Amino acid sequence: MADISAKDVMALRNRTGLPMMSCKKALKEVGGDIEAAEEHLRKTLKGKMETRTERAAAEGRVAVAVNDGAASIVELRCETDFTAKNDKFIEAADKIAHLALEQDAGDIEATDEMKAIIDDIRISTGENASIARIHKTARDAGESFGTYVHHDGKTGVLIHATTGVGEDVLRQICMHITAAVPRPIGITPDDIPEELVEKERKFRMEQAIEAGKNEEIAAKMVEGGIKKFFSDVALLEQDFVVDPSKKIKDLLGGAAIKEFFRWEVGVEA
Repeated sequence: MADISAKDVMALRNRTGLPMMSCKKALKEVGGDIEAAEEHLRKTLKGKMETRTERAAAEGRVAVAVNDGAASIVELRCETDFTAKNDKFIEAADKIAHLALEQDAGDIEATDEMKAIIDDIRISTGENASIARIHKTARDAGESFGTYVHHDGKTGVLIHATTGVGEDVLRQICMHITAAVPRPIGITPDDIPEELVEKERKFRMEQAIEAGKNEEIAAKMVEGGIKKFFSDVALLEQDFVVDPSKKIKDLLGGAAIKEFFRWEVGVEA
C-alpha cells in the first residue's frame, strides 16, 4: 500500500474542500495519486449528491461579467447563507459568468464546464447547489454596460445603454434599480405588460365607482391613476432614489436604455 503523506492529504483537501479523513481514504484507494483521488471523489460523491437535488435551495448569489463586446448575468442557488458567502461559491459564480461570455447572446443553457464547477460546490459543501439562470447580451460599438451587485450578493443589475452615457451614471441607475420600491418592470410605459395595465385600470375604476363618482369623473381619476402607476413601475418615469427631484430619464442626457436585468436570488422576473 502506498505511503500517504500529510502533505498530499492537505493538497487534496485544498483542492476539494473535503474533510482530511475523506481525502486520506481516497488517496489510499487510488495508490496515492492526487489527480486520481480527486477524480475518484468527484465520481463517488457526485452520485451521493444526486439524491439531494430535491432539497430546497433558497440562498445563492448573482454575478455579472463584462468584456469588450458583451455582458452576462448569472444566478446560482444553494441551501444556506453560509455557503452563499463562501469564497469558493463566490468564485464559482464569477467563473460561470465569465464562461457565459463565450456563448451566444440570449438565455444560456449550462455547459459541461459550468456543470463541473457546480458539481465541485455540491461535493465540497454537501448542499444542493445549482445554476438557476444565465443570460448574455451583446452591444454594438460605442454602446455601454452598467453593472452592480449588492453587497450581500443576492441582487444584481445589468444595464445595456446606447452611446452618450457614462459608466458612473449607469452604475447609479443600477443601484437605483436595486433599491427602488416598487421595482421597475419596464423601461418606458409602453414596456409594461398590457394585462398589468388593464388590471390596474380595472382596480382604479372600481375604487372610483365605490366612492360614488360619476362616469366622467371616474374616467379622469382612472387616467390620473394610470399615470401614477407608470411613474411607479416604468424605469425612466421613476423618481431617482438619490435625488427625487429628478427622474431616471433626466440622468441619461439624450442616451437611451435598451434593456436592463434585475435579478434577485429566488425571485423570477
